[in-house]
Amino acid sequence: MKSFSLTAWSGLCIAALTFVSCSKDAKLPRNNDMAAVQAEADADGAMLAKLLKQNGPQYEFFRIEARQGGRIKTKQGSVYTFSPNSLTTQSGAPVTGAVDIVIKEILKPSSMIFASRPTATTGGAQLTSYGEFYVRATQAGQDLKLRVDSAIAVQVPAPKRPAQDGVPMWGGDTTIIITTSGHNDSNQPVTLSVAASANQGVSWNPAPGFALFDGTTSTLNFRLDSLMNWRNCDALSSLPGPKTTVLGYFTNFYNPATQTSYGGEEPCMLFFKPAGSNTVVKLYNVILNAPVGRQGLLSYQNSVPIGQAGTFLAITALNGNFFAQKLPVNIPAPSGGQNFVGINFTLAPVTPAALVALIQSMDTP
Repeated sequence: MKSFSLTAWSGLCIAALTFVSCSKDAKLPRNNDMAAVQAEADADGAMLAKLLKQNGPQYEFFRIEARQGGRIKTKQGSVYTFSPNSLTTQSGAPVTGAVDIVIKEILKPSSMIFASRPTATTGGAQLTSYGEFYVRATQAGQDLKLRVDSAIAVQVPAPKRPAQDGVPMWGGDTTIIITTSGHNDSNQPVTLSVAASANQGVSWNPAPGFALFDGTTSTLNFRLDSLMNWRNCDALSSLPGPKTTVLGYFTNFYNPATQTSYGGEEPCMLFFKPAGSNTVVKLYNVILNAPVGRQGLLSYQNSVPIGQAGTFLAITALNGNFFAQKLPVNIPAPSGGQNFVGINFTLAPVTPAALVALIQSMDTP
């Protein structure tokens, strides 16, 4: 496993650098760090997306002096160190003067749900998250980039040492997958000849470098080698034993527009928080050709450990109202002759405030 030198990392932290204050003059970043495509407008999906966005992780704004560099501390306690002269224009010219910095961090399960950014790799492998990070730098409205031989040094609070010495870094963003294939309510493969299923999720791929734990500061330390790209600091969970496929049946209040909605505006969502892990898995594959009462969403095939304890959160926006159910479970083994486990959700009406509170309660270990 590759690693980087803590000595080299600490060399980026120059004594002359000081913490900088928030900049209120910076403009909001472009929407290139979130999905911006919607196949078919759905008012309920848009209503749910608006509620999640309003209550989710927000951008933080700062200002540094490009020639001097700077040290930024976010509300979550993370520290970002920009070395002197590390920023350039898109053409590579050195930058001087004031630079606006925009940062967004996703550090806990509720934020992952609000931002619809789960910690599951393609194929469904579960990750233990130490945070997701996005940084943008601009000057006079123009995007900047890091000098080729430079990087941003980041320290993220980590109360205890991770199980592995080097925590991998991952890159990825919301992807759009359109397919006519899926599984029915008995988990049998189905191909539709008409409407396509638009599924929304995040595909995480290995990125350069690892995060190393520093016991003296109780932080994970890593480097960001590019701007305007999401980076995750996530450890792969060791989940031995047999696994199964979970089909989540919305027995009531299912919105059929879920099958043709994506870009973060699905009117039905289903999340799973494994017990004792800073992880959220989003079940975003739509069950196809399902009868009423067995419509819903399913996991990746054979990705959920049998016996795993955790909590599901099912959410629906339908006819201008919200419905939800929070359901603790222990994933059972499939019944004889089946290759899946079906879990029924009976949703109840909730106010917007109650839905926000339910999402926030998912932070409980």
